[in-house]
Formats: sequence, structure tokens, C-alpha cells
Amino acid sequence: MSEVHHPLVPADNAQIEIRVINSRFIANAGPAASVEAARAFIAAIRAAQPTASHHVYAYVIGHGATTTLGMSDDGEPSGTAGRPILSILKGSGLGDVVLVVTRYFGGTLLGTGGLVHAYGDAAREVLAILPRAEKIERRTLLVAVPYSFYELVRRLAATYTAKIDDETFAGDVTLALTMPLMHVAAFWSALVEATAGTAVVEEL
Repeated sequence: MSEVHHPLVPADNAQIEIRVINSRFIANAGPAASVEAARAFIAAIRAAQPTASHHVYAYVIGHGATTTLGMSDDGEPSGTAGRPILSILKGSGLGDVVLVVTRYFGGTLLGTGGLVHAYGDAAREVLAILPRAEKIERRTLLVAVPYSFYELVRRLAATYTAKIDDETFAGDVTLALTMPLMHVAAFWSALVEATAGTAVVEEL
């Protein structure tokens, strides 16, 4: 069986700070599965550091050929800030990612070359410590079974790396399970076999 390589996404947020000739550059990166999520992340950074001189950002939503890109120099000279960050993001292999570099101006002009380096270095350093995870498509299933099969469903859920989101005990037991899409078919057939067809499965 060939190995499936899933796209990489940030598993959490990360932050670093560098100083370049008195200016402070604070880089924050994190997951953003949509443009709305990226904008919310950027807005949160702005709100947390309202006295900063600039909040330069870039984001890559999606993967491969189907990506939505965004960036802003936020008042820095054109091409010196947002573009270097975006090109580093694009080269990182990550998708669904947003990166904001906040600058506190230290009184000394860095020049265009200095700015490109400073923003690029801050972006690279935060990506170096950013935790990564594979993006795995998941599905949620509702499984209703007689009580006698409750433990069996829990065992099968564990076998197929399903997370139990909810359990309802009424006439039957209904479990809401979230699992990787690639396991759904095998789980479904194992369940039907183990419960002699008495399980009712619904995909949400």
C-alpha cells in the first residue's frame, strides 16, 4: 500500500521575538482553515498590541493548487514586509496558516533591504518552532445500537481511531463518532458484521 501524504497544517500557535537595531519584531503564527479565521487571528494580534507601529501579515488558506493567499505591508514600504513573509509561507509546505509580524519601531530606519531581512527572519524563526500536524479529512457518524453492543462499538471506535463526541442513552445507545475519512468504510463494515446488521449508522 502506498503511503498517503497528507498536507501539513499548524497544530497550534507559536510566537518568537527578534530585535534588529532597536526595532522589535514579534512574529505570531497559527492555524487558519478559512480567510475569516485568518482575519480573526490578525485582529486578535492587533487588539493585543495596539501600540505597535505595524502588523504585517500573510496567510495561505488551503493546499496545493487550491489556495487563497493574502498579505499586507500595513504601512511598511511596498514589497519589504508582506511579500517576503508570503513567499516564506508558500515555501514552508504549510497550508491553512496565518503569520503576523508585529513591529515596534526603534527609531532607526532599517532601509528596504534591512526590512526584507528583518521580516523574513522573524517569519522563518516562528515557522521553525511552529508545531505541525497532518491535515486529515474527518467524518462524523451517528451510530445507534442495542445496549448489548455498547462496549463493542466503543472498542471498534478505538480500533479505527474514532473520537467519541457524545453518547445518548435512550431506547438504544446512540454514539456520535468523529473519525478519519479513510477509516469510515472499514469501520462501517466491521460494525455491521459485529452487530449482525442491527446497528443504524448515519453520516452527519
